[in-house]
Amino acid sequence: MWFGLLGETEVRAADGSPVAVGGPRPRALLALLLLDAGHVVSTDRLIDGLYGEQPPKEAANALQAQVSRLRRKLGGELIELTPAGYRLTVDPDSVDVHRFTRLARETDDAAVLGEALALWRGPALADIEAPFAEPQAARLEELRLTAIEDHADAVLAGGGAESLVPELQELAKAHPLRERVHSLLMRALNSSGRQAEALAAFEGIRRNLADELGADPSPELAEAHLAVLRAEPVRGAGVPAQLTSFVGRDDELDRVGELLRTSRLVTLTGPGGAGKTRLAIESAGRAGSEVCFVDLAAVRDGSELPQAVLGALGLRDTSLFGAPGQADPVRRIVSALTDRRILLVFDNCEQVIADAAQLVHRLLSACAGVQVLATSREPLTITGEALCPLPPLSAVPAVRLFTERAAAVAPHIDLDEETVRRICAALDGLPLAIELAAARLRTIPLAQLETRLEDRFRVLSRGSRTAAPRHQTLRAVVEWSWGLLSAEEQELARRLAVFTGGATVASAAAVSGLSEEDTEDVLTELVDKSLLETSGGRFRMLETIRVYSAERLDEAGERERFARAHAEYFLELGRVADGHLRRSEQLEWLARLSAEHANLHAALRWSVTAEPRLALQLIGALTTYWRLHGVLGEIIPLAGQLLEILGDEVPAGLEEEYALTVLSAGPSDVDEHLRRLETIMATLDLPVRQPYLLVAWALYGGPPSPDAPQTTIQERFAETEDPWFVALGHFSMSYLKLFNGDIDAAEPELNASLERFRSVGDRWGMAQVLDGMATLADYRGQREHAVALTDEAIELVGELGAIEELAELWYRRADRLRYDDPRAAAAGYERSAELARRAGVAATLALAHLGFGELARQRGETAEAKRWYEKALAECGPDWQSASARTKVLTAQARIAEAEGDLDRAGALHRESIDLTLGLQFHTYLVDALQAYAGLVLREGDGDRAARLLGLADALRGHSVADDPDVTRVRDQVGAHRRSYEEGRTMTFADAVTLVTDPTGSRRTRIRSRSAHRDLFPP
Repeated sequence: MWFGLLGETEVRAADGSPVAVGGPRPRALLALLLLDAGHVVSTDRLIDGLYGEQPPKEAANALQAQVSRLRRKLGGELIELTPAGYRLTVDPDSVDVHRFTRLARETDDAAVLGEALALWRGPALADIEAPFAEPQAARLEELRLTAIEDHADAVLAGGGAESLVPELQELAKAHPLRERVHSLLMRALNSSGRQAEALAAFEGIRRNLADELGADPSPELAEAHLAVLRAEPVRGAGVPAQLTSFVGRDDELDRVGELLRTSRLVTLTGPGGAGKTRLAIESAGRAGSEVCFVDLAAVRDGSELPQAVLGALGLRDTSLFGAPGQADPVRRIVSALTDRRILLVFDNCEQVIADAAQLVHRLLSACAGVQVLATSREPLTITGEALCPLPPLSAVPAVRLFTERAAAVAPHIDLDEETVRRICAALDGLPLAIELAAARLRTIPLAQLETRLEDRFRVLSRGSRTAAPRHQTLRAVVEWSWGLLSAEEQELARRLAVFTGGATVASAAAVSGLSEEDTEDVLTELVDKSLLETSGGRFRMLETIRVYSAERLDEAGERERFARAHAEYFLELGRVADGHLRRSEQLEWLARLSAEHANLHAALRWSVTAEPRLALQLIGALTTYWRLHGVLGEIIPLAGQLLEILGDEVPAGLEEEYALTVLSAGPSDVDEHLRRLETIMATLDLPVRQPYLLVAWALYGGPPSPDAPQTTIQERFAETEDPWFVALGHFSMSYLKLFNGDIDAAEPELNASLERFRSVGDRWGMAQVLDGMATLADYRGQREHAVALTDEAIELVGELGAIEELAELWYRRADRLRYDDPRAAAAGYERSAELARRAGVAATLALAHLGFGELARQRGETAEAKRWYEKALAECGPDWQSASARTKVLTAQARIAEAEGDLDRAGALHRESIDLTLGLQFHTYLVDALQAYAGLVLREGDGDRAARLLGLADALRGHSVADDPDVTRVRDQVGAHRRSYEEGRTMTFADAVTLVTDPTGSRRTRIRSRSAHRDLFPP
């Protein structure tokens, strides 16, 4: 017999038939005995368990009577009377409680734990009303939760993170203080590339623990948090979790596996609804390598394709600490994938087939470890492409698919197999058509379903079925399913077509014009009829059905009305979110906007051509999100297109939004746009509607000239009381002081800025200031303090999920440890290189290689150092970040040449580095170049010129600093040349700025001592 307590009490005979136990008392007695199956349970324990503290006077007799009745139900031999009490003589493994406990405790295998959890049919002891039930149910529930956690842990270890997220989110909601659940949720989100949501989850549990218990997070939770902050591992989008079983494509699954073992490009072809995406997902799960799923359903233009791939790979394309890079996105993808073994799943290629083919060809040519599994209605037509056309489902799997989907909506229906076979044949064995038809059995009997399909196709067959009969079959089934919807269901379904990234109840209601209660009811009906999928509170249409719904929207003449409603809804969401993105709740709002990313992009795409004014407002409301989330590059083409449409017009009242659009569009050949931008910024006044405009302008324009007149907004900064603007004002002033070489005056500005940013909770601002403070400490030779500040910045940047910035900060941290702790520095360079490689940031990877070279030079391993320097130069591209890295590599190579006695080569390398630095206009790098050049000049015997170079370097930086050993040695040797050193020190910061901002030399006469200048930079 089989006994169940994990749910309502259940007893089944050997043949599987149910055995009636009786009313509440017999069930309670049986449960007590089952909990100790095979062991004696004393009479006293049974009486206490059944009656509690107030048993009846004849409790023993009552118990004996209950036992007798239970024996008659189960068979007399199962309950044994002993002098000490009663024993149920059954194998504990035939009781779900004991089988569950054994399986859960004896293994950490995901499959076995899944089997154990499958034994649960509901809350334990659900129908038992007795004093013992509540504590026993609580004990078993705790065991279940532990088993769920162990199962999730095992699945995460196997790389199946995405499928766990919905269950863990629900569990975390139900157990807001259970730390292991939240830790597992964070790990699952992080492994799925959803770092912002993982950090938001940590913030929630941390706040709950503090508010409810006054406690800090456990070590396990803190470790999970640290892993997210370090972005370990940096992963792209895994395959989407599937809500139904995989049926009917076993032969094709084997075929795809075989093709992937021999080909680097496999394309699944077939019409919409043939099951290409599902087969690709199942095949990817068996690939045995890292998988990244690239969904191209929302991509409408080839220019958006590289950004879609970058997004799927989890790669940011902006920098928090500098002006936006203009590196080619395809080059960034290639850089990120060069050393990776990965399977890219490109789904829905038919929408951008030519561009997809070109990109796939480039990736396969440049990245030896990349394989591509594509789905498309037509081949990519690339050399080496292996095709796998999807035929119709054969009869047996088609019937099985229909039967399984029917059981989900009508579990008790009796299906006639022959009728089902005829229905599947009429549907051409098309999986989506079969699923749509099966979903109707909830309201239509099987025989009537067959008749309706026959009538529908009889009418359709009079038309042409020559070109693509399976296409026509699918359309016929979608039309038929649509025709069976109520008017209210059709209305909502067609209006949902404007949503590209799925919808919530709230967003669907707001856009469609229905109440939330009515919307939720209709959405549920559409899910039941397989017109929608639902997961995690979001509702999503399959692309085939969305296209059909969009046609009905056009047919109803509602496209513009609801596309506008959609854009206006997400504009309002962006406006509300914008303020929160500068406060402590920025992680929660980043996660919320991330979930709507596809809708935000679709809203902007529509409004650029249909309503440019609305497009400007969207750019204004969403630029902060795009920047912090690292997806600003996605809107560059749209921003450029919007500027073309606007032409000479700057819409009244939207000057700030226009300025952000110009900055978002990147470098432009249209001088008029830049002139308008400069005019807007010169006349800007507080309060501003778009606070991030001030940041974007600073990143674009760099520090103003020291003698430039103050703008209106600079003057008004001193008057504002808004804490975020006050913080930004102090931060701006600190960098002006640093650029003027007045580092002592910069320190209080940095402190004031950090205090204000902390008060509002803006992690971006805090990270910016901490990085500045670390630079200041480094200038002063306080390397330990600089490292501590960098660590704090790393934590904050990690919370924002800024992978590129993490790579850069890890490099800086390693550089600050290079002399004092070479081993820690090597680990930091390795961490920086790993992140830079994954993120496709060539410049930072070059700097990490340079760091390894410098460590080798410190050890006296010249050949090894040279090898790393060459690797660094090979990584440098055409962007300014790479050029800045190149200046450092050239300086390092010059020092090697000096050590080898090749002074001519050393001089040429130093001069190349200085010229490149002048072109970049980075005075900090010029300081390093001048200090290094001083060593060569000293070796050549010119102590006066070497001293003057050091004086100029110290003037640029503000004071003498604790340099690296090479510079310290030079400084010690030129001590006798004090007058020359002081002459170099007389060069003011204004002189230095002129030098830095004039790479051609046309204005170098502004340097006070022209003779000194000629001495420093001879022809």
